[in-house]
Amino acid sequence: MASSNHVTPTNCSWWPISAMDEDGKITDGEECEEPTAEPKPFNKDRLVLYHWTQSFTSQKVRLVINEKGLVCEERDVSMPLQEHKEPWFMRLNLGEEVPVFLHGDAIISDYNQIIDYLEKNFVGDTVAQLIPDADSPLRDRVQQYRQLLDDLPMDAYTHGCILHPELTTDSMIPKYATAEIRRHLANAATELMKLDHEEPQLTEPYLSKQKKLMAKILDHDNVNYLKKILGELAMVLDQVEAELEKRKLEYQGQKCELWLCGPEFTLADICLGALLHRLKFLGLSKKYWEDGSRPNLQSFFVRVQKRYAFRKVLGDIHTTLLSAVLPNAFRMVKKKPPSFFGASFLMGSLGGMGYFAYWYLKKKYM
Repeated sequence: MASSNHVTPTNCSWWPISAMDEDGKITDGEECEEPTAEPKPFNKDRLVLYHWTQSFTSQKVRLVINEKGLVCEERDVSMPLQEHKEPWFMRLNLGEEVPVFLHGDAIISDYNQIIDYLEKNFVGDTVAQLIPDADSPLRDRVQQYRQLLDDLPMDAYTHGCILHPELTTDSMIPKYATAEIRRHLANAATELMKLDHEEPQLTEPYLSKQKKLMAKILDHDNVNYLKKILGELAMVLDQVEAELEKRKLEYQGQKCELWLCGPEFTLADICLGALLHRLKFLGLSKKYWEDGSRPNLQSFFVRVQKRYAFRKVLGDIHTTLLSAVLPNAFRMVKKKPPSFFGASFLMGSLGGMGYFAYWYLKKKYM
């Protein structure tokens, strides 16, 4: 019997590794026109992560994996292409969101549990430790800031800033995204109901997802709620700024690179770095640190962006949306859509990429 975080696989047709081929094409429940290759044997030591590139929680898990130097097979579940709503994925994690992590018989769908699993099971001299040992005085501090930063409502910041761009400055999101996300949110509930009828055995996770979606729409489109949580965010960042100042005083005169909890880079720094990257993308950096109000935060952000894991996972912040558009465009073409829709999608994608390129050049050189 499967639980939400641990499954013993059998010869089930929905076993996730077989749900996509090596090119990312979904094979479960679809007829293939061409003969398929012999399936590869499943290696129980292999690490597999189902994620979406722009998912905030996925980004944090991927940063942990890369900071620890682990080899992990990543499979992108595109939310713009609605792949997270497909039955094979809903069966995989019982209706929850990305990321989903597989290792041997374990299937873990909560991102914090994934991080704890990685810290517990992958240790050694060549593997970075991101959470100090239980007897370390720094452990409580790391866990305190992990919890503080994880509790921030990132979905609300993201959706709210897209729906209310008047509250942002130099947002990386194009203006037409506001109308697009409103259309997407309006259609999402209908699509979930349709899938519910097509896959009645998955009624409970689908309805749960629908209720969560409707609650998000109501909250995230409320400008007064958005202003309230942005004010609370400012207080959290004040606390982080003060903590970074404490590190400077504690290690004054010592030649070492300082992070949020001490001279060692920890999970707290991953949480903070991912947060600042998202706030910069949303157009909130000038409000919170680029105005000079939090110099320690600004210095931290400059340094954390230079780390190899951050450059690999998050890339150049100015091309974040472009990196999301291109893979989806190619994958849509591979699904062989009708010619009219395919042409419309291609023209829309090219137009969008042209817009991103123009915006990027304008920001950089004008």
